[in-house]
Amino acid sequence: MGKPKTPDAVKIFCGILFENQKYLDDVLPFLEKIFGQCDIRSNIFPFDFTQYYENEMGKNLQKIFVSFEKLLIPENCFEWKLLTNDIEKQFSRHIEKPSRTVNIDPGYLELSKIVLLTTKDYSHRIYLGKGIYAEVSLIWKQKKFQPLPWTYPDYRTELALKFFEDMRKILKAK
Repeated sequence: MGKPKTPDAVKIFCGILFENQKYLDDVLPFLEKIFGQCDIRSNIFPFDFTQYYENEMGKNLQKIFVSFEKLLIPENCFEWKLLTNDIEKQFSRHIEKPSRTVNIDPGYLELSKIVLLTTKDYSHRIYLGKGIYAEVSLIWKQKKFQPLPWTYPDYRTELALKFFEDMRKILKAK
């Protein structure tokens, strides 16, 4: 019989989608309050993989991946998505209908994988609680992160893969 044990601490990251750099600058201090100081950032890149967010957030969207210093046990990681949803609401525009100025997708890195937290259910996602699901999006195989059939296009880019490899080096050193 296997014995339950506490999982290793993981490294937290957020993928942040925004139209205006000001919105990114505004939300980062709120994320750092929750997850600790930002330690690495990817370059900002155009988010032109889908038009899904344009009606709500505008055109010419940009994205960045941000990693945080603090390591956390992922036992109640669904709470991280609930907290980032609250930040999104706080920074929403309320003109005719609420619309987000930022979309914050938290996730975590273990040495063997990247896990995203989401409110959307699908066949490959596992329910965690309070309306939040988890998805393994990248796996560490043959000394690099490899996408899975459902991995989002922005997580397949060289920029994203390099960012997560840099994050993994930091976690491994700790």
